Amino acid sequence: MSTVVTSLPQRKRIHPGLFWGVFIGGLVIDQIVKAYVRGNLAVGQSHAFPLPGILEVTLTYNRGIAFGMLQGLGILFIPVALAMAWFASWYAMKKQDDRALIHWALGFLASGAIGNLIDRMLFGHVTDMLWVRFIQFPVFNFADCWITFGAILLAFHALLDSKPQETHEDKPITNTGDYCAPVAHSAGEDLGNG
Repeated sequence: MSTVVTSLPQRKRIHPGLFWGVFIGGLVIDQIVKAYVRGNLAVGQSHAFPLPGILEVTLTYNRGIAFGMLQGLGILFIPVALAMAWFASWYAMKKQDDRALIHWALGFLASGAIGNLIDRMLFGHVTDMLWVRFIQFPVFNFADCWITFGAILLAFHALLDSKPQETHEDKPITNTGDYCAPVAHSAGEDLGNG
């Protein structure tokens, strides 16, 4: 008897709440930490916390872009940040059935872009505080981390998408316990049983 698979597995729909949760959560963390550091440290002052000599908190102001690059040109990044955040939110709403990974990535990118944009708009510079002291890495902030995480996740997503995907046309139809509807035949129809 011939069988036909009546349905194929569907990807779970990702609720837009994932993107918005990552975006808002990241933004709140970034802004709270920046406000705390501005209120409790003088510029250039450091605390040997959380890992003395390795990762410390120090207050600096950055007029460039992420990790202190392009000093004095941070203002030019405002339209880029707006475009990045707009595109991320638009894509997340349009492609709600895409992998969760892409929603995490876009949430991080939008959060980082808007986190630093808020600083630029309010203060004319970005508040940085995380210092990887043992390698003298430029001081950065959580918004920079979110942008980096988002970029890494997007690269990982691209790597996953570059692998050939097996489609249902490539798979033989087998009866593996999934419901298969029998094909109805009319009486007297030649089924090829010679």
